[in-house]
Amino acid sequence: MRRFLVRFQRDEDGATALEYGLIIALIFLVILSALTAFGATGSGIFNTAMDAVRAAMGG
Repeated sequence: MRRFLVRFQRDEDGATALEYGLIIALIFLVILSALTAFGATGSGIFNTAMDAVRAAMGG
């Protein structure tokens, strides 16, 4: 039983998975913040481009 506990204490596989999970969560938060901050601007640019395409097609 003691060997199992020592081996369990030294096992770092779970820590690596946790670190990857934290990194993914932080990346998600950065992307979400960027979309929130620049969403209106991007939408305006897209609408301007679509209006130009419609005008060029005669519509």
